[in-house]
Amino acid sequence: MLWTAVPGGVRLRLKLTPKASRDALGAVETLSDGTQVLRAYVRAVPEDGKANRALVKLLSVTLKLPVSAIELESGATSRMKAFRLAGDIARLETLLQGLCTE
Repeated sequence: MLWTAVPGGVRLRLKLTPKASRDALGAVETLSDGTQVLRAYVRAVPEDGKANRALVKLLSVTLKLPVSAIELESGATSRMKAFRLAGDIARLETLLQGLCTE
């Protein structure tokens, strides 16, 4: 599963591609170790946190969450990232499930 319920929200795993042609969330990908991640693409370059900030903005707009509800937990300098999304777990899971079926 792409996400794990945690107290007060969910933890979402993503694989980021910076310097892409568009800002978008993509398909679910299964890594060689069996971990599932959501592909994400941003136009921003991966320097000085620009790509991470662009990804937070993309998640905020797509999931209709305030930026303050999205926290980068791990992967600040890696393509593999884990974000904590704060909010009602059932609502967040429904939104994320919708992303997986698009």
